[in-house]
Amino acid sequence: MLSTTAGLAMAAACATATGAAAVTTAIRRRQMQYWLPSWLRDIPERRSLQRNLLQRNRTGQPTDVFIAVCDHYEPRWGRPSEAVALEKVDRWCREYPRLFGRFLDSSGRCPQHSFFFPQDEYRPEYLDRLAELCRQGYGDVEVHLHHDGETAAQLRDLLNDFRHTLHERHGLLRRNPATGEVEWCFIHGNWALCNARPDGRWCGINEELDILRETGCRADFTLPSAPGDTQISTINRIYYARNQPGRPRSHETGQRAAVGVQPPEDSLLLIQGPLTLDWRNRRAGIMPRIENGDLHAGRGPDGRRFQLWLNAGVHVAGRPDWRFVKLHTHGCKDGNIDLWLDGTVCRFHEWLQQTARENPQFRYHYVTAWEMAQLVHQAEQGEKEPNLQPAAAGRDLALAGS
Repeated sequence: MLSTTAGLAMAAACATATGAAAVTTAIRRRQMQYWLPSWLRDIPERRSLQRNLLQRNRTGQPTDVFIAVCDHYEPRWGRPSEAVALEKVDRWCREYPRLFGRFLDSSGRCPQHSFFFPQDEYRPEYLDRLAELCRQGYGDVEVHLHHDGETAAQLRDLLNDFRHTLHERHGLLRRNPATGEVEWCFIHGNWALCNARPDGRWCGINEELDILRETGCRADFTLPSAPGDTQISTINRIYYARNQPGRPRSHETGQRAAVGVQPPEDSLLLIQGPLTLDWRNRRAGIMPRIENGDLHAGRGPDGRRFQLWLNAGVHVAGRPDWRFVKLHTHGCKDGNIDLWLDGTVCRFHEWLQQTARENPQFRYHYVTAWEMAQLVHQAEQGEKEPNLQPAAAGRDLALAGS
């Protein structure tokens, strides 16, 4: 018969094994195996960045935080009637200026919203309305696309046709004065950038990075996609990825954006949002929730989440005093539209204002996706202060450094 000590040891070992198995199951259920090793590896860097932030506060040095909301803007989500879909767009255009026009950031600019509009939901009446909202200075429109089953040539035609429609029919996007090319930013539908799904659905084209770049895309804002299976191992990064011939998920790795470092030729800039663990918000009191910068019904922006986004440390290497916070939402989904347009988000902007008043070293800037890409290049070029155009101005200016 086992001794009492041996029995206790065996029970403890069984409990440990059971607990480890439960944690492993929870990790795989939320697809965390794709990115958790990277998150663990980066702990020392994140701690160093937090110490840098505290040191700057103590010594009176400013930290600039750039906030971009990237909306997977799908008025026809859930297949509403035409009248209902159009009313959603009208509600955005009516309520956004009323709610957010009174808030000004450290640069004197109001909140900016980047409407990544899906080519597959195109209706001219939607874009006419959004274009007017953008001309008033409240944001910008960029390219979103759900696709499945096309050839590479068909995808290239889709993107070329859509960018020219947005620019020539609606006055959106921007034309590079040096090359004459219409340039844009991108979010992939269903998160399946560069054929990232294991089953190959909702993309199917391994050479997608090259096609995006060749048709005028200058920056991708798809990631993070956790907890989905399209999430890659590179997280909390601004980096350049190149096509890996014949392979999916070419953006799995790449060269990090850094001060004074030239990007590789034939590469695409990827700007990721925060991906981290929220230890103060746990499932069943045990497993931390995933913080991925998603703003949705029941989980809007607030000061505590903002600190998590900041601590994720997304920056250009060599410029830790410029922090990039790329958030995402589906602003036309039922529930989400109310989060944005019932006044809830206003409390976050009030919190930002109060925080800046109490801490003069904290400078926050509302930017569009395109402006965030420009700021990346400014950081790479060693600019000391962010150069932001007045909202809605400079649509035809070339991307800095292009």
